[in-house]
Amino acid sequence: MRDKNKTGEKLVVIGNGMAGTACLEEIYKLGPSRFDVTVFGAERHNYNRVLLAQVLTGEKSLNDITLHNKAWYEERGIKLHTGEKVVEIKRKSRKAVTESGLEVPYDKLIFATGALPLMPPIPGMDKEGILPFRNMDDCHRIVALARAGGKAAVIGGGLLGLEAAWALKRLGMEVTLIHLMDKLMERQLDSLASAFLKDDIEKAGISVLLNKETREFSGNGRVEGLDFKDGSSIPADLAVISIGIRPNAVLAASSGIYCRKGIVVSDCMQTYDPAVFAIGECVEHRNTTFGLVGPIFEQARVVANHLAGDGRLVFKPQPASTRLKIPGIELYSAGEINSKTGADSADSIEYLDKGARTYKRLVIDEGRLKGIILYGDTSDGPRLFSSLLDGEDISGKRSALLLGGGAQPGAPSIEAIPDNAIVCGCNGVTKKMIVDAIEKKGLFTREDVVKETKASGSCGGCAGVVDRILESTLGSNFQSKAKAANLCECTKYTRDDVIKNIKEKGLKSVRDVMDTLGWETVGCSTCRPALNYYVSLVWPDGSEDDITSRLVNERSHANIQKDGTFSVVPRMYGGIADPAELKRIAEAALKYEVPLVKITGGQRIALIGVKKDDLEEVWKDLDMPSGYAYAKALRTVKTCVGSGYCRFGTQDSLGFGIELEKYFEGLWMPAKVKMGVSGCPRSCAESSIKDIGVIGVTGAWDIYAGGCGGIELKGGEKLCTVKTEEEALDIIAAFVQLYREEAHYGERTFKWIGRMGMGALRKAVVEDVENRGRLKERLDKAREKAADPWEAKVSSSGKQGGRRVLH
Repeated sequence: MRDKNKTGEKLVVIGNGMAGTACLEEIYKLGPSRFDVTVFGAERHNYNRVLLAQVLTGEKSLNDITLHNKAWYEERGIKLHTGEKVVEIKRKSRKAVTESGLEVPYDKLIFATGALPLMPPIPGMDKEGILPFRNMDDCHRIVALARAGGKAAVIGGGLLGLEAAWALKRLGMEVTLIHLMDKLMERQLDSLASAFLKDDIEKAGISVLLNKETREFSGNGRVEGLDFKDGSSIPADLAVISIGIRPNAVLAASSGIYCRKGIVVSDCMQTYDPAVFAIGECVEHRNTTFGLVGPIFEQARVVANHLAGDGRLVFKPQPASTRLKIPGIELYSAGEINSKTGADSADSIEYLDKGARTYKRLVIDEGRLKGIILYGDTSDGPRLFSSLLDGEDISGKRSALLLGGGAQPGAPSIEAIPDNAIVCGCNGVTKKMIVDAIEKKGLFTREDVVKETKASGSCGGCAGVVDRILESTLGSNFQSKAKAANLCECTKYTRDDVIKNIKEKGLKSVRDVMDTLGWETVGCSTCRPALNYYVSLVWPDGSEDDITSRLVNERSHANIQKDGTFSVVPRMYGGIADPAELKRIAEAALKYEVPLVKITGGQRIALIGVKKDDLEEVWKDLDMPSGYAYAKALRTVKTCVGSGYCRFGTQDSLGFGIELEKYFEGLWMPAKVKMGVSGCPRSCAESSIKDIGVIGVTGAWDIYAGGCGGIELKGGEKLCTVKTEEEALDIIAAFVQLYREEAHYGERTFKWIGRMGMGALRKAVVEDVENRGRLKERLDKAREKAADPWEAKVSSSGKQGGRRVLH
């Protein structure tokens, strides 16, 4: 049990329904000890509102749909007040005041007050027996009235109205469903699907009246019937109103929070008061309000991300999917059906089998899915919905879209469903979340999955898909392969999966990748730097470098030491420094009281022991570019003096080494890269144990690759012999670009070559001259954009020798 006497920031959550609970769950995933939390719930229970119809029929009890019991709150030290209504927010003193007079201070506050049912201003609405269908109390009142049997009228032909009508029929009442429009579920269905639905509802024993507007409720104190504007009428002993909801923003508005239709929030779900957030049905985001649970779960993740101090997630409304929860009726709808692009005249793919009562329609705009209707067979829903969310170009596979991706009609293979596909729309659970739970928690049954993720625990419409995910995940070798190939523990995506998605979906930042591919955490020190590198690799001229995804050394532009100070290593091409540079190094060492000045193994001078607060000024005073001693990049090109000075030298190793260092300077790599150029086979620059080693021989250069002189000692293998520096540069450039494109982030060259094979490498960069040229072209394009984010501003003294200076 957590410490109940927390000293963290005080967080008050107003609302203990699905939105408020989801937000708490996400907050405790990211920062379990950051907040001292108090929760107010106007109702005495917190439950899954999606399942109210099943409570009406008696299929489920309150316990069955309860989200969390009191023990859950106690284990987390959350102060829970149920049946306690907050009536005032004192924003100046930051206190929430309840109806009983309790005042609770807050540093941050979250409105999760939900929505109120729309009750039309129809004469006679105050009669007994006329009820909304919105909460648990409504359920209890409806059940009590339904026990007597008789006739029930349900006003509203949307999802909740249909489910309420079905529940009342199950309770033994004679039910009439009344709808103002000319078709049921007009927002989710077209005319043909709606006609199928009306037919199936009537076959189930429920009368359906369309184009009907109620003029008055008749009866003497208690409802006895409904009179319509067209002059007709029906008898009724019970009337249930289910025509929609409106955001419950009353408390927020009375507290001076800016509201329109709902509580107006930014992309991070923050109100105009920076201490106050809002999520769920009570909010208005970019002129839109929300009534389905899918977007609400995403809003909860965004708020938790900001409260946890990360602050990079933003809420991006996505098309929603809906599934009717009436046994025997398979209906799935998503996206734009009746908008301008979703009109009946729009481009679409349709499949109709009247005998099997199966209808499928995909609305397409500019080669991409915009809307989905599935009636009778909904097994393709998750796969198609994922394609819709991804904006996938489906122009080349139109004929296969409704056939499970080209297989036989029916359920698609689990492999065909992307990781980020929402499997359980009721609870916002993706395929990846289910697979993660199965693998990490050792789950074996659907009941286990329900307990851990809630998937298939609501309407049950996704139960079949969950069963197939279990079967696929628990198959032979699946788990071990996933663990061996994934990028890190934060995801089941492999390196190749990530790069493929970055290319195909135009993802140009770490945030884009994580949002699009469904990262369930803020990432870690393994995946975030890797994602940042892969984005820059795929989009060298248009990616967004994420400083927060850089390791501490790269953020500080220096190597952190064990005492918390840093070593600063300026660039010295070929190990050469002129007197002015040496003077600046010495003056900086004196000025900032650097405790150690050392010649490095890479032929440079390191200032070791620089305080973090002095780093910026040290670099200004040095007025030299960074030597990248901290980076996954070219560290140094070690050289001997070569033929210009040494009596054994056969080639100008010093000049060629400086050329290589300048050529690859500022280019990010999968791991650190060291090079060496020696003027003769004596290899005084230790070229044979470098990632790239060049050794001068009479009239030629020998090029070696894959050496390492670190923890794992390995001599490089000879790649080739060339006659000119120009050809050597071309081959080395092709090698580096192939390494950048094919190696895993963090993988040194010798390990990469071990996977690839020297023969394949030699063919790709030496023998295939055209391929070599293409690789070098891509490298040169990357070099053009390698304006080095770490060599930011030129110091006040200007440029020195044309070099940029790290700021």
